[in-house]
Amino acid sequence: QVKLLRVLEDKKIERVGDNKPIAVDVRIITATNKNLETLIAEGLFREDLFFRINVFPLYCPSLAQRREDIPLIAQSFIHRNAVSSGKKIDGLSPQALEILSRYPWPGNVRELHNAIEYAFVLCPAGSIEASHLPPKILMDDPSRASECIADSGSLHDRERLIQVLRQAGGNQSEAA
Repeated sequence: QVKLLRVLEDKKIERVGDNKPIAVDVRIITATNKNLETLIAEGLFREDLFFRINVFPLYCPSLAQRREDIPLIAQSFIHRNAVSSGKKIDGLSPQALEILSRYPWPGNVRELHNAIEYAFVLCPAGSIEASHLPPKILMDDPSRASECIADSGSLHDRERLIQVLRQAGGNQSEAA
């Protein structure tokens, strides 16, 4: 923090092992999911650095705080995956969308992106159904929990998959 503050104030850097300062003209964009004011109070973040970087603060609420954006963001990820994979998947079923909208999203937008990628693996074409969503998301939906446990695959299925992978020498494409 001290070195960054010095660069921001002096507009100079020194290369490692060098003692000749180099002038720099930079703008810094910072991001955090921590409350810096709390960290300052706890003595974990420098107050002078906070005031230096907090010139134009922007607040972006978490996905859980803006559930109305979930359909649009999910559709964007679906479109991107459809283009890159060539799969003819056009959207979410109403039930899948409802489950995604109720989920708390502790991993924020990154977790939603991963959930859509997961669904792309399981969905052959058409609309992503609730059964294509990751088990963690389905387990969080009480109306689907028992179905999720039934669909998640038996121990026999897992053992068979491991056996096929061993026969293929670990080659996932060959095993598939």
